[in-house]
Amino acid sequence: MMKKLMVRWSVVWLILLVHISANIESDVLHSLRTNLQDPNNELKTWDSSHPNPCTWFHVICNNDFIVERLDLGNLALSGLLVPQLGLLKNLKYLELYNNNFSGAVPDDLGNLSNLESLDLYMNNFTGPIPEMLGRLSKLRRLRLNNNSFTGPIPMSLTNLASLQVLDLSNNRLSGVVPDNGSFSLFTPISFDNNLKLRGLGIGPPCLGLPVLSPSPPYVPQPRGGYSMTVVVIAGGVSTGAAILSAALASAIALWCRSRIQELYFDVPEEEDPEVYLGQLKRFSLRELQVATDNFSKENIVGTGGFSKVYRGRLADGSLVAVKRLKDGRTPGGELQFQSEVEMISKAAHRNLLRLCGFCMTLTERLLVYPYMANGSVASRLRERQPNEPPLNWLTRKHIALGSAQGLSYLHDHCDPKIILRDVKAANILLDDEFEAVVGDYGMVKLMNHNDTHVTTSVCGTMGHIAPEYISTGKLTEKIDVYGYGITLLELITGQKAFDLARFAKDNDVLLLDWVIGLLKEKKFEPMVDPNMQSIYIESEVEQLIQISVLCTQRSSMDRPKMSEVVRMLKGDGLQLAEKWDEWLKAEAHRQDVELAPHPIRALTRPNIYTRSSCPFQAKSPS
Repeated sequence: MMKKLMVRWSVVWLILLVHISANIESDVLHSLRTNLQDPNNELKTWDSSHPNPCTWFHVICNNDFIVERLDLGNLALSGLLVPQLGLLKNLKYLELYNNNFSGAVPDDLGNLSNLESLDLYMNNFTGPIPEMLGRLSKLRRLRLNNNSFTGPIPMSLTNLASLQVLDLSNNRLSGVVPDNGSFSLFTPISFDNNLKLRGLGIGPPCLGLPVLSPSPPYVPQPRGGYSMTVVVIAGGVSTGAAILSAALASAIALWCRSRIQELYFDVPEEEDPEVYLGQLKRFSLRELQVATDNFSKENIVGTGGFSKVYRGRLADGSLVAVKRLKDGRTPGGELQFQSEVEMISKAAHRNLLRLCGFCMTLTERLLVYPYMANGSVASRLRERQPNEPPLNWLTRKHIALGSAQGLSYLHDHCDPKIILRDVKAANILLDDEFEAVVGDYGMVKLMNHNDTHVTTSVCGTMGHIAPEYISTGKLTEKIDVYGYGITLLELITGQKAFDLARFAKDNDVLLLDWVIGLLKEKKFEPMVDPNMQSIYIESEVEQLIQISVLCTQRSSMDRPKMSEVVRMLKGDGLQLAEKWDEWLKAEAHRQDVELAPHPIRALTRPNIYTRSSCPFQAKSPS
């Protein structure tokens, strides 16, 4: 009896603690909201009528309903931070980047003992960098760039042993850059464009600018077609000839500062330490230039609308694929790129392409992956060499399951969820064992699980883009589901999703329309890739066609989640049969509406399926 009573009181005490914690966190966030201007009403759910902050947009909690993350980046918020934020003792991520916050950063943020990431970049913060931030022993990322911070860099920051990413550039800092402790791990770009800041970490030295080190200055040769000649006047020349006038020195200094924004100065190889972001290596540009023979055309193994992929061999002999993104000079893109790279690196699954490292300069964005010897699914379907056998049915079925598992992991097990936006056979790679590996993060978007959608500019490949994305720009994970459905059709037919050559024969440029036309005519065999030489299991092909049709339904709400697709591929025949039966009923209803003499007829999509006309009826599980 006593034991039961103790257990009961423990539960009550735990509930009470959670309630007290939720109240404190709710009060803190309410105080923050009252100090902010929110023109887009992004914080509309931060309402006292919903006292649990774990139900609010842009707030993420752990399994104990304690706030761990505030994602307030890119929301057009303005106003002041409140000292009460220091009461969120379990907060790990404070993301406030790219807003209009102003005023000083409260010293109380130094009380966030569990904080791992503090992103305040691209705001209007003023005043000194708080010395108290040096108490954040777990801090891994500190981005304060593109603000108006003044004063010296606090020496306390050099004690942050866990720090991996530091950016203090584009502020008004002064004094000397520390060169000890954690600061010895960072590249010069981290402190650029603080005109009153001195030290070895301020990028390439310019004439007329003071340098801290008494050793001879190192002047690297700039890249990108420019040249710079530096004349060193020895002591034998007369003093009058050796000293530049103040006006000339100022002019040279201003010219040099302006050119820093245009030129990329690579870190010399002998001074280039191995810098890591989590498990990712940060490669130097020179290292990848050597690996790819200066991005030789002969080493191109893939080309897309936003990138080219090069085969490369690193100094240790390992083969890699180097993806060179085409939007390398996007303003502010280096920070977004680095943030997304870090999130993608956390997505670890056997069916996801492992990111080995990256290179980020003022002019380049490069991603480094393991080299996939068997290429992509698209190349094995349509560009295979004479000595390469076609993909058999068992392998295709295994590829379908593996790629579905990879996408399901990105959608349901990553926080924030990762949406690829360009799922297609060309972006499903094959390792040495023909295991499907979902790759190509060039157009990836991150989305919080609390959000129903995000709105973006439409990106993707013709024939793979969901209709609602084209018409509205609203992005959900169902965009990837649609692309996966088209990829299944590529696997089954061996054909391209968009093919002008097909128009001459069948009047159908889109693969989906061609398949639907064959289903309407009850033709099955023309759908199947002839390279399989009729060696396949017809019932399994029918099931994959059913799944592909379910995934490509016009309404995104009707499409299954990728986790449901995985279950159907693993043999959940009952779920597939139920969904297929629902789909057949809906299509039959649409046809009834279409045939009825009613004005709504002109607004509906013509139906091509009925229970009697569709060759693939719902099947009961065996």
